[in-house]
Amino acid sequence: MAGWVGFVEQAGGWQGLALIFAGALAGGVVNGLTGFGSALTALPVWLHAVEPLVAAQLGSACSVLGHIRTFPTIWNAIDWRRLAPMLAAGLIGVPIGTFMLPHIGLGAFKLGVGAVLAAHCSFMLLAAGRVKVAGGRWDRWAESVVGFAGGVLGGLAALSGVLPTVWASLNDWRKDERRIFFQAFNFTVLAAMLAASAVSGLIGVRSIVAFAVAAPATLIGASIGLAIYRHLDDVRFDRVVLVVLLMSGLALVWSSL
Repeated sequence: MAGWVGFVEQAGGWQGLALIFAGALAGGVVNGLTGFGSALTALPVWLHAVEPLVAAQLGSACSVLGHIRTFPTIWNAIDWRRLAPMLAAGLIGVPIGTFMLPHIGLGAFKLGVGAVLAAHCSFMLLAAGRVKVAGGRWDRWAESVVGFAGGVLGGLAALSGVLPTVWASLNDWRKDERRIFFQAFNFTVLAAMLAASAVSGLIGVRSIVAFAVAAPATLIGASIGLAIYRHLDDVRFDRVVLVVLLMSGLALVWSSL
């Protein structure tokens, strides 16, 4: 009994347990549906139960777990050579974000990320189909910059999918191409974030307890999201991704005020 009471206390009490489970379930659904978004969806919920360091590690762990659940459906379709420039740059950015994680202010971080997300998604939803980036010889360099910044955000707060998602929207990638790209990039970057956190000694008991609560909810949610994904066309998928990002951005801004 004492062990169970200690477990509940480490999770922030019964309310903390409920918030961790609910956030993981919602994040799992979005991850299974889009190939990213666990942390984006769950962070506004988790930050009411745990501190930013634990929330970021929990976002990475649940994202990786959700990807493992759905990876068999896309493994053979991943073009690792096509992904290499963005992925290599992302891995370089991860330790920078991990180093910044214990030092960043919670309110400023939530307000900044949330405002950028809300502004971008509002614009893209209003200008859907009309704002695109023309391909050219600088695309690979631009993708590397996007990947590096995504890696920093991944190491900082498990938000590695934000900028690649924006890039994919501007380039009008197809639904399947986006999901495969997002999932492979996020899985690799966030696994690296967890490894960097472990090496730095940043993973504590609260992170482990929170993940024990979140893991089953993540797996249930990922299965639900994958089932929904199979019924979406390209246009609906694009709208779902933008709405998810918009709602996450607004929630982050609201919680920072």
